[in-house]
Amino acid sequence: MSKVSKKEQIILALSDAFDTGNVSYNDIVAYAKANYPDVSVGTVYNAVKPYRVDRGFYNFSADKAIQSVVKQHKDYNLAVKIKPTSNLSPEVLGTDSLEDEGVIPDKDPLFVPFGFHTKLKKIVSSKIFFPIFVTGLSGNGKTKSVQQVCAETNRKLFRVNITVETDEDDLIGGFRLKDGSTVFEYGPVIHAMKEGAILLIDEIDLASNKILCLQSILEGSPYHIKKTGEFVKPAKGFTIVATANTKGKGSDDGRFVGTNILNEAFLERFVITVEQEYPSQTVEKNILVKLFKKFNIDDDDFADKLTKWAKSIRDGYLNGSVDELITTRRLVHIAKTYAIFDDKLESIKYCLARFDDETKASFLESYAALDATVDKNATLDEESNADIKAVPSHPF
Repeated sequence: MSKVSKKEQIILALSDAFDTGNVSYNDIVAYAKANYPDVSVGTVYNAVKPYRVDRGFYNFSADKAIQSVVKQHKDYNLAVKIKPTSNLSPEVLGTDSLEDEGVIPDKDPLFVPFGFHTKLKKIVSSKIFFPIFVTGLSGNGKTKSVQQVCAETNRKLFRVNITVETDEDDLIGGFRLKDGSTVFEYGPVIHAMKEGAILLIDEIDLASNKILCLQSILEGSPYHIKKTGEFVKPAKGFTIVATANTKGKGSDDGRFVGTNILNEAFLERFVITVEQEYPSQTVEKNILVKLFKKFNIDDDDFADKLTKWAKSIRDGYLNGSVDELITTRRLVHIAKTYAIFDDKLESIKYCLARFDDETKASFLESYAALDATVDKNATLDEESNADIKAVPSHPF
C-alpha cells in the first residue's frame, strides 16, 4: 500500500468531515487551519479546487476518485471532525456567499527579491491602507513581486486582470441567475475589502473610465453597493496595488497598444508611484542559476553571458540604437528552452522568433560577440523555423 500524501490526507479528512453535501470555502479554511496548521492556505485551495460545485462551495461526498483512495488507504490519519459553520445553500446566502478566487500565493523557491520588494513587504506587513501604482517595462517582475510579498507575509491576494471591457459589474459584483433565483454576488474588490486582503489590479492602464467606480475605494472609504443598498467597510489590512506598463498617460511609441489615458483624479488617489526597473545583472544571473539548478544544469557561464547580453541590449534601447528589449521574462524563456533542447544557439533563436528578421539577426550577432562557442552564422532550417511559432510562452 502506497503512502498517503498530504494532499490525499486533507481530501480524505474533508470527505469524512463534510460528507453530507456542499461545504463553503470558509469552512474548509477554518478546518485546515485547525487541523493542518503546517499547510498553507494556498496548498489547501489547490487541493480542493477540483471539487468545486458552485461559487465558493465544494462537495466531497460523491466523488468516485475519493472513494477509490479511501479503499486503498484504510489506515489514513483522519483529523478531528468539525461542523460546518453554516447549513445555508448558496442561493439563500446571496451576498454572504464567499468567493474562492482569492488565495495566499505559494512561495516560489526560484524567486529572487530585488528593487522595491523589501519596501513593498514593509507596506503590506503594516496593514495600513496604502494604494500603490507600480509602473515599468514588460517582463520585469512587477506582478511576481506582489505575489511573493503576499506569500511571505501570509496575506490573501485577489488578482484582477484589466481589459478595456472591465466594468463595475466585474469589479464590484452583480446579480446572477442561479437555479431559477437571482442573487447578488460580490466581485473581487468587495471580497478583498471584506477580508482585509491585498487587491492586485494588473494592467490597469488598459482600463476605460468604467473603472472609476474605484474612486472612493482608493480613498479607503466604505463603499455603497447601489444595487443592494449595502455599505461595505474595508477591513484592516486591505490595500491596493496596481501594475502598468505606463504611468496612465497612454503610449505614444506604439509599444503598449491598447493602453489608455487614465483620469487624473483617479491616478492622484494612489499614495505613491513606483518605477520598477529591470533587475541588476547580478540578480538576473541569480534567477537563471536557480532555474538551471532546478533542471540539473550546471552552466553559470551561460547565465552570466545571457545577463550581459540582455544588459547591453537594454543600454542600446535607452540610447535609441535599438527598438526592442530582452526582458527578464525572455531570459527565463531562454533558460527553460535550453533545459529542453540543450543547445544555446537553438534556445536563443526560438526565443527571439517573436521579433522581426532584422532584430533577430542583430540580437544574435550581439550574443555571438560575447560567446565564442556560438556560431552567429548558423541558422535553423525551414522546418525548424516553422516550428518556432508553436513554442508557447510562459509567464515570468
